[in-house]
Amino acid sequence: MSEEKNDRGKRNEVFSGNNPQGLPSTNVMMEDFGFEVPVETVPLPSRGVTYPADSPMHGVETLSIRAMTAREEDILTSKALIKKGTVISELLKSCIVDKGFDPDAALTGDRNALMVALRITGYGAGYRVEVDCPACGQRSKQEFNLAELPIKRLEIDPISLGANLFECELPVTKKTVRWRFLSGKEEREISQTAERRKKQGQLNDNLVTTRLTHCLQSVGGITDKNKLSFFIRNMPAKDSLFLRRYIDKNEPGIDMKSWMDCPSCLESSEVKLPLGASFFWPDAE
Repeated sequence: MSEEKNDRGKRNEVFSGNNPQGLPSTNVMMEDFGFEVPVETVPLPSRGVTYPADSPMHGVETLSIRAMTAREEDILTSKALIKKGTVISELLKSCIVDKGFDPDAALTGDRNALMVALRITGYGAGYRVEVDCPACGQRSKQEFNLAELPIKRLEIDPISLGANLFECELPVTKKTVRWRFLSGKEEREISQTAERRKKQGQLNDNLVTTRLTHCLQSVGGITDKNKLSFFIRNMPAKDSLFLRRYIDKNEPGIDMKSWMDCPSCLESSEVKLPLGASFFWPDAE
């Protein structure tokens, strides 16, 4: 019985890619078609300092990604993945060379940096999309260069290395609060909850408190979830605005803002680039 188990284990090693028998392997794209799928190095805005010591992301400042291919287009068009809301996670899993990377556990800003890099490797840096002019409200198609978007690196220190936990003092209540940046999984859960409420005919009138509930971890040393929920709903508006702006200002990621020239009013304005369906399916024109 033990010999049969050992024999099965050896066969499994071959299929898992360990290849202890020294079986020949081939790179069909390179050897038969003369093309090597490019691999790029992408800097992580968080510098890996917010991931715990037992995470493969701990202290990692860059990740290697393989350029998008037709099989990634299959992922982007998968109705099952779209329905589950996991398209981007599966896309990242498919293209990240470093297989220890968990897209769901990654900070939103790190995910966004990788998404922009993948878009550039797949379809180029040109991003043609419709935006509204902040000056006159007129909608027009604009061309943006994704390669010019600056990376916002994490510049504040967490309470300890490897902890996604930060501190600041609120201006009105003078309470010291501890908060965290959201992960890709948490962002997806918030979006899915909002979508369910919308389908049920409920108003999404709690967006501010919902996000703060996910971010806020303690207030003045109090960590009880029920008490924190009560504080969030009743905190002074000035404290709420301060905290949200402080988190947004310091969140690592890609600065998705650029300048446009409006063909209607001729004003130059800074706009936030939308990440709609056209981000991964560029305009053919």
